[in-house]
Amino acid sequence: VMSNKTLGDQGEAYAAAYLRQNGYRILTRNYRTKVGEIDLIADDHDTLVFIEVKTRSSVRYGMPAEAVNYKKRQKIIQTAYWYLHAQHRENAICRFDVLEVYAVGDRWGVHQIKNAFEV
Repeated sequence: VMSNKTLGDQGEAYAAAYLRQNGYRILTRNYRTKVGEIDLIADDHDTLVFIEVKTRSSVRYGMPAEAVNYKKRQKIIQTAYWYLHAQHRENAICRFDVLEVYAVGDRWGVHQIKNAFEV
């Protein structure tokens, strides 16, 4: 049985590959600041996408996206502002996505929720 950390890391790698296959350019993985962390930051045809990846091996405890609660969303938004400022891209078009990654045995699946939440 994999640890949650290993599962999470594999899920993020899988999510990044999925996004690349769908024409996204991955700019940063695991962007960390003192205010929070963003799993993936990608460019989707000139839209800057801040992506939270949630990996689960079952839906027994609810849908992965449900784990992205208000407090978590606020942290992601604050971290996104930090990134935009650091990159001098304050005027960039942005969106926040949640990628649910399912790992069931050796079968993997992705459900992408675009515009999962608004600022």
